[in-house]
Amino acid sequence: MAENTQKVETSLMHKGRKTIWHLQQMKNKGELISMVGPGNLDPLFSAWADAAGADIIRFVAPGENAIERSANLQSHLRQVRKMAPYSHFNVVCETFTVADNRSALETTTKLMADQADSILIMGITNDKLQFLADNHVPIFGHVGALSGWQTGNIGGYKRIAKTADEAFKVYRTAYEYQECGMKGMTIELVPAEVAQTIAEKLTVPVVGVAAGAPCDGSEMVVWDLLGIVPPATVHAKQYANIPQIAVAAYKEFISEVKERKYPLPEHGFSMDPEELAKFKDMVDKDVH
Repeated sequence: MAENTQKVETSLMHKGRKTIWHLQQMKNKGELISMVGPGNLDPLFSAWADAAGADIIRFVAPGENAIERSANLQSHLRQVRKMAPYSHFNVVCETFTVADNRSALETTTKLMADQADSILIMGITNDKLQFLADNHVPIFGHVGALSGWQTGNIGGYKRIAKTADEAFKVYRTAYEYQECGMKGMTIELVPAEVAQTIAEKLTVPVVGVAAGAPCDGSEMVVWDLLGIVPPATVHAKQYANIPQIAVAAYKEFISEVKERKYPLPEHGFSMDPEELAKFKDMVDKDVH
């Protein structure tokens, strides 16, 4: 009788898949992190990003509304993970699915069981963050300009933290998130100097989004990275091999992030020198 030598998989983890631990090691070693947001273009765009070597993919599920997106999230996550086995998946939760601690823990642990690597809850409160961190849920969150309906509090999706007081508020939010257990964060639409200062002050990875500074890495959504805005019309005609173009673009972006060729000063905006001096003085004097 022939011996059965078939290998039995005992873990859903793939060798080489990036976890929160790996991202922290990258920061500790000064290795810049590349992050892409395919949005509702998953799963192929995630697969191409993974093939190019993207460190983090910010993951959302398809759907016409929040109810549909939340309902589709787990099954879609499993599907895309098969096509993108190595990148770190930062999975976006709809706010209503994490309304209280019990639902937050149930939602996030189900996603982690379905091969998420970290969770994004936009505008999370410190107490909820601390509760999830105490229960070993890795939160890789967001500070600066928020996305979606939360932008109404600041008058829309726009640049913020242009004064020392505003910048210090962003810094304090980021610092408190770290102290409550957040494992990393993106920082969006703040002056380059503010983003870089916060990245240097915090011990967790801080990835810039439209921040104009190296931080600990950079994120770009594929709509911008691949030049697919405005969207194609129904009169479509194939002029290129999209997979080859996508992988080449991801590779160039990732390479420039790691070689500090992107972002450059022209990709961001600067703070008024007097306000910058005030902000840095506030940070230096902060006793936590």
